[in-house]
Amino acid sequence: MRPLVWFRSDLRTRDNTALHEACRMADDGVVGVFTICPEQWKEHDWGAVKVDFILRNLAELSRSLRRINVPLLIVETPKFDGVAEELLELADRHSCQALSFNREYEVNEQRRDEEVMAAFLGSGKSVHAWSDRFILPPDSVRTSSGDFFKVFSPYRRAWLARYKEVGGAEPVPTPSGVKKIDVKADKVPKSVDGFDGLTRPDLWKEGEKHAQSRLDAFVEGRLEEYDEKRDYPSVNGTSTMSPYLTSGVVSARQCLAAALEANNGRIDSGSKGAVTWISELIWREFYNHVLVGFPRVCKNRPFDLDTEKISWSKAEKRFECWKEGKTGYPIVDAAMRQLAKTGWMHNRLRMVSAMFLTKNLFIDWRWGERHFMQSLVDGDFASNNGGWQWSASTGTDAAPYFRVFNPVSQSEKFDADGDFVRKYIPELEKVKGKAIHFPHADGDNEDCPDYPKPLVDHKRTRQEAIDKFKAVKGK
Repeated sequence: MRPLVWFRSDLRTRDNTALHEACRMADDGVVGVFTICPEQWKEHDWGAVKVDFILRNLAELSRSLRRINVPLLIVETPKFDGVAEELLELADRHSCQALSFNREYEVNEQRRDEEVMAAFLGSGKSVHAWSDRFILPPDSVRTSSGDFFKVFSPYRRAWLARYKEVGGAEPVPTPSGVKKIDVKADKVPKSVDGFDGLTRPDLWKEGEKHAQSRLDAFVEGRLEEYDEKRDYPSVNGTSTMSPYLTSGVVSARQCLAAALEANNGRIDSGSKGAVTWISELIWREFYNHVLVGFPRVCKNRPFDLDTEKISWSKAEKRFECWKEGKTGYPIVDAAMRQLAKTGWMHNRLRMVSAMFLTKNLFIDWRWGERHFMQSLVDGDFASNNGGWQWSASTGTDAAPYFRVFNPVSQSEKFDADGDFVRKYIPELEKVKGKAIHFPHADGDNEDCPDYPKPLVDHKRTRQEAIDKFKAVKGK
């Protein structure tokens, strides 16, 4: 038996079910493969910073696989519809009788996988698809009537009950090695045509070893105070593990195991910091649960179908101001400039900037969702879509439409001294005191002549957004 292991969003050798099981069943070596699909990636709004991160981690994965005698091959085809033929041809060429992979749950990815499975089974090969991307499979947590959850809190309770019922989710062992075969690994490309733009290898280093050290540093140094410091963007209070989770350089099980070890094995009690971070891992699972249960969210549609009646603004100039960090609201602008410079944005500010776009500028949340995906190193469809629909009040478990963040008070609360704002907006470095949160409150400010005046009035646009939501909801 010589299996073919198909890597996708699981670029690691540790705690990788598909790789572990392939090595366990093999007696004549294992072949690894990764598919590059540039046109499909473009359609899915992947950005240069994410593609660069994936390629660097792919090169590290190839080196790690080489140590256990698994050559990694690279297949390139424009879109998913060419993957089945390419993989089957590769399996035939290298005498692979089985395919092993970890499931992905987005609509296009599931269709691709079904085509691949049909091709392999039709040619007499076996297929082994594993649940590995999440701690619990997205469709395994249901309501008492067997439905998918629409609200996070009851989902979290059911998730915890299910986790305890199945006895946890331990990481699988790392393969020690398989029989060496005469198949040479392909060279991993350093770039893919069409993905030119921001790359930050200095901020987002590659490899499982680095991901583990980043996780260890967070758990040992910041987990205890996570619930207190995670909302302050000028403080290093978050885990910054999201790029590594999205690309599968580290698994959700590994993250949970580290948190449980630090919290004496407790999953829903003990350290507030640990419990809060574990809840964030469960939020990630919830958004994927919604994606599987309500696939319309994969098709540019809101979860709340009433909100399809909303006529969003198409003010492109305002949208460009938001993208460039030139709205006149410092906390929003600093967040957008952080995204442009680092390929990442602090989670509190993702909500603030998204709500400003959808409630104050009343611009379609899908415009913002797409810009984030094109800009984020951790661009994950389910989490990004879920976050945007939450902020726009169109999603499951969304913020009530009358809840509209005030960007000035958000800045005053979470960046009281203006350290984060000044870091990303040099035009405001001379502004002192509370004026940093809204420098043009009283007209022109001579300390920041180059900083734009507010694009809109928060109070007025907030009420306009509420009125528009009331109209479509009939309330």
